Amino acid sequence: MTTLETPRGTTAPAALDLDWLISVDDHILEPPNLWIDRVAAKDRDRAPHMETDANGREMWVYDGKRLPTSGLSAVAGKSKEEFSPEPLPYSEMRPGCYDAKARVEDMDRAGILASLCFPTLPRFCGQLFMEASDREFGLVCLKAYNDWLIEDWCGSAPGRYIPLVLIPLWDPKLAAAELERCAGLGATTFAFSENPAPLGLPTIHDKDRYWDPVMAAANELNMVVSMHVGSSSQVPKIAPDAPFMANLTWGAMRTSGTMLSWLFSDMFQRYPNVKIALSEGEIGWMPYYLERAEQVLDKQRHWVKKGARFQDHAGGGSADLDTLDIRKSFREHVFGCFIDDEHGIASIDAIGEDNIMCETDYPHSDSTWPDCIGVVRRRIAHLPEQTQYKLLRGNAERLYRFTPAQPPARPHA
Repeated sequence: MTTLETPRGTTAPAALDLDWLISVDDHILEPPNLWIDRVAAKDRDRAPHMETDANGREMWVYDGKRLPTSGLSAVAGKSKEEFSPEPLPYSEMRPGCYDAKARVEDMDRAGILASLCFPTLPRFCGQLFMEASDREFGLVCLKAYNDWLIEDWCGSAPGRYIPLVLIPLWDPKLAAAELERCAGLGATTFAFSENPAPLGLPTIHDKDRYWDPVMAAANELNMVVSMHVGSSSQVPKIAPDAPFMANLTWGAMRTSGTMLSWLFSDMFQRYPNVKIALSEGEIGWMPYYLERAEQVLDKQRHWVKKGARFQDHAGGGSADLDTLDIRKSFREHVFGCFIDDEHGIASIDAIGEDNIMCETDYPHSDSTWPDCIGVVRRRIAHLPEQTQYKLLRGNAERLYRFTPAQPPARPHA
């Protein structure tokens, strides 16, 4: 098939297939046998495993914790009126929530050619294992998850899943080693926290350079830093008594703080190959914050450069303000993701068509399944076909260095 040249050295098929998308944010409900099948027999009782309590409720058990599965994490196939946060047994979940082959069937139905999946039990960046009383065994469990994800989940359907691996956040050198190991197995991205501070970890601005081994490895291996909203283990609150729905609406905006933190840090200047993907934060806010960041840089950098202190600002890990180009840094390093964002698409000229990817959030309550391709196509139908292709799949393929399988012979419903 002949190809067309597209910006930044990528190519797209001459006959653009706009009937399929790549989702860079979906979720796995880990199958109950994941860890007990992969740890030593003597460790099965202390690895994450499923038990049923006296009331007949299924619970994950690990490190003295009993953890039910929220019903909002597995709503695929349910109507909005049926959504509930109450614990949900696996028998009442759609098989695509936890079974990779069943998931592919649901992907075919919704026009999802490939999917990048965040974990559920370990939480979005593996916080469960960091919080464990025995971190040495936590590392065993974390590696077991990564191996399962690459070998079993992604291996079950080559070209349909982008492997997203976890790192031991509590030890950057071990994390760098795990990145190298997983890169050798084909992984091109890892989960990281949108804000490590609430986890009790140093931030990316740490004066002692806590994260340098991780970012140096990511830079060398071209591993994308994937950050899901909520990976700081915080529930955002506008005020202590603000309505829950107000907090839920506002919560995605914390992603803007992540973007600004990285743009004004020295990470991109020190590690020029590092790229970040901001999952489930939408994109409509990006033009404003980019504009505001440029205003702040222009008007405030002179007194900041002089070392003046304002309140508790310590000035650690900051970018070189004389050479920082907000727009250039954004274009080269930051990728936003959207589920259904009318204002974001209307601002595509300000954001840039090369920096946007789509997501479906299957099987969570924000998901557009089973009409995923329809929702996105309706939002972007007015754009040139080459631009549509980038948003649907081209940008994801380029960022994650991913070659998807050929779409199924029979089109999705």
